[in-house]
Amino acid sequence: MIDEEVAVKEWVTMKEKQPMKLRHEYKFSINEADDYIVSNRLRKLFKQDEFADEFGNYRVSSLYFDTPNDKALRQKLDGVSEREKFRIRYYNDDLSFIRLEKKIKKAHLNAKFNTMLSKDDVEKIIKGDIDFLLHSKDALKIELYSKMRGQLLKPISIVTYEREAFQYIPGNVRITVDRNVRTTLSPKHFLDVDAVHMDVERDFTIFEVKYDNFLPEIVKLAVQIPDRQAHENSKYALSRRFD
Repeated sequence: MIDEEVAVKEWVTMKEKQPMKLRHEYKFSINEADDYIVSNRLRKLFKQDEFADEFGNYRVSSLYFDTPNDKALRQKLDGVSEREKFRIRYYNDDLSFIRLEKKIKKAHLNAKFNTMLSKDDVEKIIKGDIDFLLHSKDALKIELYSKMRGQLLKPISIVTYEREAFQYIPGNVRITVDRNVRTTLSPKHFLDVDAVHMDVERDFTIFEVKYDNFLPEIVKLAVQIPDRQAHENSKYALSRRFD
């Protein structure tokens, strides 16, 4: 039997050894007309994601975690510059490839850590049966265990949407266009690919630009939208409107 204190100390040691690569991230909310214009421009200039369907899209399904006092949500709404969030994510209804992710934000800089989970792992986490995380020898899983025990972090909200993604190798640029953002009423439906969803917001598209140290000029020009300014936006926060 693994001693919890020893396991958490091992997690701290492993965490300190993990390099944290910070990337720039800017988000816009754009209307349908802007979406049509900029998306058509991007399709002519950049390569689309290799996992997209024949229309250039793929589905993203995420399960977000928060504390009983909504720490992640409150920090987001209050504009706290340094914060973190945990989520579990899969793509295109494929339950054979599921990832646990931790995202760290420092102003407009972000870092992300991830590790794989099985469908059975996710079912256990949703039920609160999390001892296996402590036995995993995986730094991120042990951190999730520690915070689910210590901060009472728990799965709280599902967010699903269609994404069109583009990439430009110089600067490691990734541009994403997220449409049809929706949610379901309970975390227990996360693995049900046929679960009924409610629209979160149909009036706008969430447009994101992510890059490393510099943004190439061709991308700057391609993503320009007149009279639109980058501002904080959160699909997770939008999904909590139905609480």
